[in-house]
Amino acid sequence: MANPTGRSFLQVAATEEAVAPPLRVVQIEGLVILKIIKHCQEFSPALVTGQLLGLDVGSVLEVTNCFPFPVREEDEEIEAEGANYQLEMMRCLREVNVDNNTVGWYQSTLFGSFQTVELIETFMNYQENIKRCVCIIYDPSRSNQGVLALKALKLSDSFMELYKSNNFTGEKLREKNLSWVDIFEEIPIKVSNSALISAFMTELEPDTPVTQCDYERLQLSTNPYLERNVEFLIECMDDLSMEQQKFQFYYRNLSRQQAQQQAWLQKRRSDNNARKAAGEEPLPEEDPSNPIFKPLPEPSRLDSFLITNQIANYCNQINGVAGQSFSRLYLMKALHEN
Repeated sequence: MANPTGRSFLQVAATEEAVAPPLRVVQIEGLVILKIIKHCQEFSPALVTGQLLGLDVGSVLEVTNCFPFPVREEDEEIEAEGANYQLEMMRCLREVNVDNNTVGWYQSTLFGSFQTVELIETFMNYQENIKRCVCIIYDPSRSNQGVLALKALKLSDSFMELYKSNNFTGEKLREKNLSWVDIFEEIPIKVSNSALISAFMTELEPDTPVTQCDYERLQLSTNPYLERNVEFLIECMDDLSMEQQKFQFYYRNLSRQQAQQQAWLQKRRSDNNARKAAGEEPLPEEDPSNPIFKPLPEPSRLDSFLITNQIANYCNQINGVAGQSFSRLYLMKALHEN
């Protein structure tokens, strides 16, 4: 039967690829999450990374497997061995008919301090070969508080476009309507398990309604976690203050330069009036060779945006832990009164 639309399969596939829906959900298998947690917990507090493998299906990014990267050192030979290790792992997975399509990477973090320039550069390197990739962030320190601190991040399209131009001036940011909250996009995570695994987990569930994990949630000691968060928050506030000082210094020099330009223009205009009275040709009012007309480079606002993002993250963590602590204290108070 002839195709009524007159379009081949390749044309339809190309059209579907061109109008691919935006990424909505990252679907991770439970075994992959356990492998990520195991790798990050074993090397904590050291930071580790690994590769995510899976499939990109419509608006869902399926993560079906992962493998850890060896610990890197500041050595070219070691880095070359790491790249060879990654290629060898991909070849071995392909030979045993396991998904070997790269969809991103995972990495551990300490108290949520992951919003750095290095993370953005890694995203840009992945984007050269993978159109849609994510980074899974796991925080072992926060998970010790009874929360699965797992989140999937990607860079926003508007930020990637601006990062390629490397122009983070105030005028460009206002033109793109980009603020510090528009750098990263958090994608919802959905945990998926096969029917056999779900049945096995049901069999493993104890008959008692209360488990040891339930008792651990009632721990009242959150001082060490709060103290470290407050310490990191103070450090970020100091860094933000230094960034503000850079901008103050820039605007101070800019106002000084503008005052010098106005003084020079007034002097040139008075000289031109005298030359006109003497019947001579006036001099041009603009002199690009003059150093005072050389534009001052505006500092990049990327660092201040990342620091602001990090401050917001620390504040959210402190707010969440403090709220849980108050709830536990009120619960224990009610139990003692009864």
